[in-house]
Amino acid sequence: MQIVVPFGAGGGTTDPLARIVAEELGKQMGASFVVTNKPGANGNLGAVFVKRSAPDGQTLLFTGAGTLATNPAMYKDPGFNTKADFEPVAVVGSVANILVVNPSIPATTVKEFVEYLKKSPDKVSFGSTGNGSSMHTAGELFRQRTSTSMVHVPYNAAGPATTDLLSGNIQAMFQLVPGISGFVKEKKVTALAVMSPRRQPTLPDVPTMTEAGFPGLESYTWLCLMAPKRTPSAVIERLNDGVNKLLAQPAFRERLVAMGVEPMGGTPAEFSAFLDSEIKKWGDVVRTANITVN
Repeated sequence: MQIVVPFGAGGGTTDPLARIVAEELGKQMGASFVVTNKPGANGNLGAVFVKRSAPDGQTLLFTGAGTLATNPAMYKDPGFNTKADFEPVAVVGSVANILVVNPSIPATTVKEFVEYLKKSPDKVSFGSTGNGSSMHTAGELFRQRTSTSMVHVPYNAAGPATTDLLSGNIQAMFQLVPGISGFVKEKKVTALAVMSPRRQPTLPDVPTMTEAGFPGLESYTWLCLMAPKRTPSAVIERLNDGVNKLLAQPAFRERLVAMGVEPMGGTPAEFSAFLDSEIKKWGDVVRTANITVN
C-alpha cells in the first residue's frame, strides 16, 4: 500500500510524520505501507497522481492544509478538486503557527504589537516560506482580522527566514512551533501567541490568540490521509479506525507531541465537515489578499 507525500523527503513535518504513520499503521493492520515522495507545484503534482490512482485503498495521499485548502484558491487550475476528487480518511494532527517578533519590536503582547503596527504601517516585515505557505496565509489572516499593514517577504525555506528574523532583517514571522521553539526558549525571539485552539506543550507559557484577546485568529497546518474518490466506504472506515487506534495509544501520541504535532483524529464525516470549513476559511483569505501562483 502506497502513501504518497507530495513534497520532498526529509525536511519539515509532513514527510517524517507520514513515515511514522506508515510504519505504525502497517504493524497494526498487518499490511505493508510504503511512503513515496512525489514533489512539485507546491503539492499539486502528488495530489493529481493520487487522484488518478485506482480507488481501491492501495494508494493514499498524505498532505495538509496547504495542498487541500489553500492551493485550490491560489492556483487557477491545481489539477484537482479537493472534495470532488478525494475521500477524507483521517486527520492525524496539526502543527500550529506562532507569532514571533524580533526583540527590537517594542511589544510583549499581541495587543501591543497591533498598536505598534497601527502607529507604524508597513514598517514591519514578516517572513514566510513562500507565497501561499501557511506562514504567509497566517500573516494575511492576522493582517485582515486586525486591520493592520505589514510587508510580506517570501523565502524559499524557513531557515533563511528565521536567520533574518534573528538578525533583525525582518521583524516578525508566523512560524511553525517546531521550527522556532528553541529560539523562543533561548529568548532570541519574543513569542506573542500561538495560533492554535490550545496552548502548545512545548511552549506552555505562550498564550493562544484567544487568550491574548484575538479570538478567531487560528492557523495551523493539519496533516491527513486522503483516498481517491469512489474508494469503498469499508476501506475508508478500516483505515480511519486504524489511525484512531494509533492516536489512542499514549506512546504514539507522545511521539507526535515531541515533533510539535497535536494529535487530532475523528470520523471521516467529521473530517469532511472540518475540510469544508478550512477550504472556505483559507479560500477567503487567499482571495482577499489576492494571492496567486501561475
